[in-house]
Amino acid sequence: MAGALVQFSQILRAPEAPVPESEALPEALDALRVAITVFDKDMRVVYINQHFNYLFRSMPDRKDLLGSSYEDLIRHEVDGGEIAADSLDAGLAEFIAKRNAQFRIGEYRPFDIALADGRIVEIKVRPTKTGGWIALWTDVTQARHTLMRFEDVTELSTDAVAFYDEADLLIACNDGYAALVGVSSPEQIKGKSFADITQRAVESDQFIMDLDIDFVAQRLAMRQVPTAVYTLQTRSGTSYLVRDRATRDGGRAVAFTDVTDGRRTELALDEQIQALKRTQSALASLRAESFRQASYLADVTRKLGAARAEAGVAKTALLRTMSHELKTPLNAIIGFADLLQTPGATWSPLQVVEYAGLIHAGGMNLLRLLNQILDLTRIAGGRYELRREPLDGRMMMRDVRDSFTERANAKALTVNDAGCLSHVSVDADESALRSMLGQLVDNAVNFTPNGGAVELSVDVMGTYGRFTVADNGYGVEPEDLQRILEPFEQVGRGTADHRGGAGLGLTLTKALAELHGGSLTLQSAAGRGFTAVLELPLA
Repeated sequence: MAGALVQFSQILRAPEAPVPESEALPEALDALRVAITVFDKDMRVVYINQHFNYLFRSMPDRKDLLGSSYEDLIRHEVDGGEIAADSLDAGLAEFIAKRNAQFRIGEYRPFDIALADGRIVEIKVRPTKTGGWIALWTDVTQARHTLMRFEDVTELSTDAVAFYDEADLLIACNDGYAALVGVSSPEQIKGKSFADITQRAVESDQFIMDLDIDFVAQRLAMRQVPTAVYTLQTRSGTSYLVRDRATRDGGRAVAFTDVTDGRRTELALDEQIQALKRTQSALASLRAESFRQASYLADVTRKLGAARAEAGVAKTALLRTMSHELKTPLNAIIGFADLLQTPGATWSPLQVVEYAGLIHAGGMNLLRLLNQILDLTRIAGGRYELRREPLDGRMMMRDVRDSFTERANAKALTVNDAGCLSHVSVDADESALRSMLGQLVDNAVNFTPNGGAVELSVDVMGTYGRFTVADNGYGVEPEDLQRILEPFEQVGRGTADHRGGAGLGLTLTKALAELHGGSLTLQSAAGRGFTAVLELPLA
């Protein structure tokens, strides 16, 4: 017995698991009120618990059955008179074949055997990880007899009755239900789904149906509510009240009641009245939902009105800003061009160079403004294409810094890039990154007073490369930080001598950062400088 237990443990455990040494296992298995038999890969018994001999009293002692085949056990049952005679009507060989058919991979349905003393034993089998099998033998006499009584009661009913489980598979029905479905016996549809059975009823062509309605889909939809009530009429003229109700175990019960005569028609009308009340309740809910939708639409209308007003303000700001930003450089361009074209005027080479420089500066300001507007328009329309590649953050920052050296020197600004770490590579469009960094450094140089300082740094924050441009200028009020990110919004920064702009630089920088999957963050306070932090994904 001890050797069999070790072999049993080896069959049960996974190949890589250690063999358990629990002394309590035999006692625990013997205490079960279920018979357990364990077979090796050759279908030889390696373990039987004590309840097996209780279940089959004519069997040899369980110890003497070790090493027997499953067929040997069946023959012991038959020889001992354990099996009911009608189970052997087809012959012993057929009975053994049916029993052996249960031991197939994928065949997990239980098998009932009727015993000569009236008991019914259910056998469930499962494969083990080592190629063997475990069989559980359970006395289900009471449960089966209860089911038989239930089936007898349903057969006595004049209604056609069916019961489905929580998976919507047919558990039981009477002959009346089978006939309505179009089959001759309940056994033909047991285990089938409600959808399949309803489709079979449609194909039987017994009922009058609306050809414009998918009958199966309609009936499946009705099963989504706790109780559904409807009527069906057969081509022979019989009318049925159909009640489809959820059961307490998660399944469904269906009853077809003949309501052709007056008494049952009254019952059907009462059921319909109750259904109408439930419909009215549903309509009340729909009415409340309609009010909610109306309120939502009114709110949307208010928001659209506010959006129109905001658009009007933005339009006014655009026209005001564009008027100033376009006219100022154009006036300079036209004025100095007129001077150069003055008849008879004699200009020195230095004057010509100076006027030409002013005309060029005005043109560049116009070009910058137009490019910013075009870029924002393309981003808003989803037409801005990024050509992303790994870019060295420190090199990009230093290239941008060098382009502002002349302006910084003119204001005696200290531009410190000691905080730019090496080997910080970001995944970005080179032109866009140069534009973003250029705008941030331009702001710092532009708004920092003479003799001030600008700090540049490049480092890593999580999965992002972080570019920081900080100055010790006059700064802005915290409440203005969000506003200066909006198009055409400008906020003065102290009394610093700075060049004006259209208020699009920070807006474009923020839009480009977010297009890359990054962000732009501003930090400032009046009199405490200004810091811009640009974060872009690392390469």
